[in-house]
Formats: sequence, C-alpha cells, structure tokens
Amino acid sequence: MQLVVGRIGRAHGVLGEATIEVRTDDADLRFAVGNKLTLDNGRNLIIKSARWHNQVLLLTFEGITDRNQIEELRDQLISAEVDTEDTAPGEYHYQQLIGSQVLLTTGELIGVVSEIVKLPGQDLLSVSRDGKEVLIPMVKPIIISIDVTKREIIIDPPKGLLDVAL
Repeated sequence: MQLVVGRIGRAHGVLGEATIEVRTDDADLRFAVGNKLTLDNGRNLIIKSARWHNQVLLLTFEGITDRNQIEELRDQLISAEVDTEDTAPGEYHYQQLIGSQVLLTTGELIGVVSEIVKLPGQDLLSVSRDGKEVLIPMVKPIIISIDVTKREIIIDPPKGLLDVAL
C-alpha cells in the first residue's frame, strides 16, 4: 500500500539536497539510499543520499542536481510502498483511517474521516458530517475502538464535542 511518509521542504545548499518533513515512524527504513518514493503527481524519485543535519532529514535524488529542481518539488507529499500486513493487532497507519465511518457507541453514524490533523499535543480525526467538519481528539477516553478491516471507528465523545455539526 502506498502511504505518505513525508513532504519535501526547501532546498538545502546548491547541489540539490532537500529538507524532508518526516511523516513516518521509521525514517531510516523508509528513506534508505536506493528506495523509490512517489510524488503527488505520480513522478518517482530514487534516493541517492540521506543524512541527518540538526535533527532535519536531508535527501538527494537521482537526476536532481541543483536547488532550483528541488524548489520545483517543494511542498509535495512523498509516498512509499509500505507493507500493512505486518502491523501488530491494534496497530494501524493513519492513512488506513481515511474514509472510515465514525460511529457513536449507540451505533449512530457521525460521519466519515476525511483526514488526520497532526498537532504537537495530540492528533485529531477530521470528520465530515453533513458538509461540516468535526474535529475529534484521538485520545483513549474518546476513541473506544478502531477496526481497520471494517473501516469503523467507535467514539464516546464528551458533551458538546459534536455540537458544531448539529
């Protein structure tokens, strides 16, 4: 399954090195030299070099030799082929949640997950409900269960959390 593993940032230096906003739990595996990455537009890139500099991942790609070429790729999401079969029970990749139905413990449909909002304190499910966005904190007291196979998320929200979408 193709999963987003990062985003290309600004150029670093003049020789085609890019800063990478890492969006994966195993950067060293996903961004190893020789790995193939796919951009939003479908273009494939092969990693030529990878190094960490001041806690920022820097990559170069085959066929890209200057900062102007990197600047043309800036802000594009990069995906990699990830084996989702090897996840332990109860584990999932955030992208597997997109499109899942969100239900109350009573079975009432709240809406469908449109994206995961990553914040420093906690992540949020962005749920589309009747054309409105509802943000649901991804914390244990609210998220009762996540079933990736059924594409269902059961929640028990505190009073008032869903009022924006009523």
